[in-house]
Amino acid sequence: MSAIDANDAGTDPGEAGGRPTLLVVHHSPTPKLEQLRDVVLSGARHPEIEGVDVKVVEALEATAEDVLAADAYLLGTTANFGYISGAMKHFFDSTFMECHEVTKGRPVSWWIRGGKDVTGAVKAMRSITTGFGWEVAAEPVEFVGDVDEEREESLINLGGTMAALLMGE
Repeated sequence: MSAIDANDAGTDPGEAGGRPTLLVVHHSPTPKLEQLRDVVLSGARHPEIEGVDVKVVEALEATAEDVLAADAYLLGTTANFGYISGAMKHFFDSTFMECHEVTKGRPVSWWIRGGKDVTGAVKAMRSITTGFGWEVAAEPVEFVGDVDEEREESLINLGGTMAALLMGE
């Protein structure tokens, strides 16, 4: 268990006393992308958000069990060669058959950061999450380049909004 997961014990809502779970699946292979992930998580773990477990899993380590145990999904990836990262695509490929029928209608959103362009990655993310039957519940953050103050605020709000949706469930 990584340090980032240390306070997120209990992936099954039953194990966590029935608390709803926000599953954050990400591909953050560089320090800059780890910082992005941490900014999003600061919103999801805001002190005013209570009663929601936030489970954070690297895309290559996420399982169908993680998806089935969660109540909502927040996905983070890079845009590589005009597409989502291979790690994120692997996550989708390895969980789809077991999860897509059971998880239809669950809330989802994402952040995508690209160096030059995110168009293909955005199209892929929308297409794949639609295939799962998930409902976009917060405005995704999709951008090229570095994070400025405005973008950082958008990322914090994304994490906070997705976690807040589960409060009181």
